[in-house]
Amino acid sequence: MSNDEETDAITRREAIVYGSGAAVSGLLAGCLSGGDSTDSSTPDESADGTETPAESEDGSGTRDGSETPEGTPTESAETYSVTMSPTGTVEFESPPETVFTRLTHHADMAFALGRGDTITAMHAPEYYDGLWNQFVERLPGVSLDWTGLYSSWQPSKEKLYSLDSDIHLADPAWITKQDKWGKDDIEEIGTNVSPWFGNSLSDRHAEPSEAYAGDYEYYTLWEQFEIVAEAFQEQERYSELAAVHEGLLSTIDEKLPAESKRPSAVMLASADLDEIYAYTLSNPGFLTSHTQPFGAKDAFDGEVPTNTVVDFETLLEADPDVILFLGGFEPGTDLGKRREAFRSDPVASKITAVQNDQMYPQGARYQGPILNLFQLEMTAKQLYPDQFGEWPSYESGPYPEIPEDEQLFDRQRVADAINGEI
Repeated sequence: MSNDEETDAITRREAIVYGSGAAVSGLLAGCLSGGDSTDSSTPDESADGTETPAESEDGSGTRDGSETPEGTPTESAETYSVTMSPTGTVEFESPPETVFTRLTHHADMAFALGRGDTITAMHAPEYYDGLWNQFVERLPGVSLDWTGLYSSWQPSKEKLYSLDSDIHLADPAWITKQDKWGKDDIEEIGTNVSPWFGNSLSDRHAEPSEAYAGDYEYYTLWEQFEIVAEAFQEQERYSELAAVHEGLLSTIDEKLPAESKRPSAVMLASADLDEIYAYTLSNPGFLTSHTQPFGAKDAFDGEVPTNTVVDFETLLEADPDVILFLGGFEPGTDLGKRREAFRSDPVASKITAVQNDQMYPQGARYQGPILNLFQLEMTAKQLYPDQFGEWPSYESGPYPEIPEDEQLFDRQRVADAINGEI
């Protein structure tokens, strides 16, 4: 690194001051070389039966009740502070320019705010680049490239120093729960590199590690997105996307049939049929933010917990009206072959959803705002075709093209928000 480059980097990094509780602060340390980013690991499906790693969405996109609202400027006109559990308050003099992420709900948030090309790390980048681009294909003028990034499922401190990101959009409570990191390691990186600023245990309202127990707050997907937007000073982009989301939820609320006319459903995930994970659609957390609003009946009637391995006999006993295949949009997935495996099995073929050919693809549960919009639309059509229009026939490839008059949200408006053309 040249002297000029080093000076630029230090100046940029001095613009972010980290605080949590007691407001640890200080000069964030220097600029190190980038290091390689060729890890091509695939998602860990053992964690929850889906990729790796909320309350129900209310469409408000706002938060209230706190004495110091998130995003409230400090006394200095040149700085602003933003608060998120569990990381506390972070003070900024300018928005972060490079972003470390671990899980895809955070990567999608950065992407939605026009920061997709500033991400330095994420879990299984090649896999999620392929999956997300199945949906980005339908956003005119928008592109996304996450290939070649550092795969951050089990990040090392040395690599975080090397990446030298301006912000770690990741949850330290999640990292200390999953990895051999202590709170002292988190504080070291937060002080010497850049602050942590993320929340992941809202995924299913999981308990935090002991180091963060007692003061952990859970957010809906869009509540957290609003706070992240404040950190990047992208409130206008957030407001535009939140308006699209609120309009979509309003359409759903207006057209939902009575509870007595709603189908029973289950979401399934499996690399093969030897181990099938089943998920209910309304358990707490943002992992179900695309299914909660629809009020479909739990096919298991509460008898089988979410994220449980089931066999065909258990599925037949539950007899869902609709089956949603998690990962059905993965590049290379042959949804037709998966459906045929159910039809050809002597037990599975008796399931109502199989007999009526109501087996549909889903994308990912660790969704950010952009994927959430697409998944709300697809789930509406898959569960309630009479109210929201039929879901197109789909076996592989990008999200299907839906006629404009049958779309439940405006693609161009979303694309313009991502591109900053508001």
